[in-house]
Amino acid sequence: MSERKRYPSDLSDERWALIEPVITAWKAAHPSVSRHQGRYEMREIVNAIPYQSRTGCQWDYLPHDLPPRSATYYYFAKWRDDGTDQTIHDLLRWQVRERAGRSEDPSLVVLDTQSVHAAVNVPAGTTGKDPAKKVPGRKRGLAVDVLGLVIAVVVLAASAHENRAGTVLLDRVAAQTATVSKALVDQGFKSAVVAHGATLGIDVEIVERNPAERGFVPQAKRWVVERTYGILMLHRRLVRDYESRPTSSESRVYWAMTDVIARRLTDQTTPTWRDA
Repeated sequence: MSERKRYPSDLSDERWALIEPVITAWKAAHPSVSRHQGRYEMREIVNAIPYQSRTGCQWDYLPHDLPPRSATYYYFAKWRDDGTDQTIHDLLRWQVRERAGRSEDPSLVVLDTQSVHAAVNVPAGTTGKDPAKKVPGRKRGLAVDVLGLVIAVVVLAASAHENRAGTVLLDRVAAQTATVSKALVDQGFKSAVVAHGATLGIDVEIVERNPAERGFVPQAKRWVVERTYGILMLHRRLVRDYESRPTSSESRVYWAMTDVIARRLTDQTTPTWRDA
């Protein structure tokens, strides 16, 4: 890596060692026509992605000592479209689960959605207004395991019903792992999600809230998905949806969680906004 002052989001040697084999293999499988290796080190390309994720800056505002938009977005889009971003994430997720004494894939997942405002550049055709939460923008849906690790993610218009988000999430969970047999959801999801889960061999349980409770009350097991959403908010690029394509928004989630779990695997802390 070229000599420059480090940013807090930069990959440490230990975290880069976790990601580098996948990136190196990808690069070897995708040589340029001229066999040119490129002007920028792949580690610096990867460093630019969490920098933007943590700071929320626009592509054109990447610092001059990081690779420019032309190079960084090229790889971001390539890895988004061929699933390399998810491959890196899933490999690290499996390691976190094994470190916790669990099998690679879970048997239970928790589903939930989060509506976020969309930036002005986001195409109107991919946005809507959440009628329940009164939020205009997009709806981000997650399926997480009991450790709060992401198993599947979907981004839809905020106007999409919870049933739509739930069925898509269940389809993606079933496509990615055959081990999930149970899913917990809140009361926003209806019987259509339960019925769809049954067709996939997944028992969907709607967790009822105690009507006597007021305000936010964490529910057993289901609270982990709320914690995951909170962790993602450390990445300012995810506080609002800035991506033109929903698939880019999904990729942002995978990269943010890759940053989080790579730090867990190397026992390195995640800086917060309040850190000096």
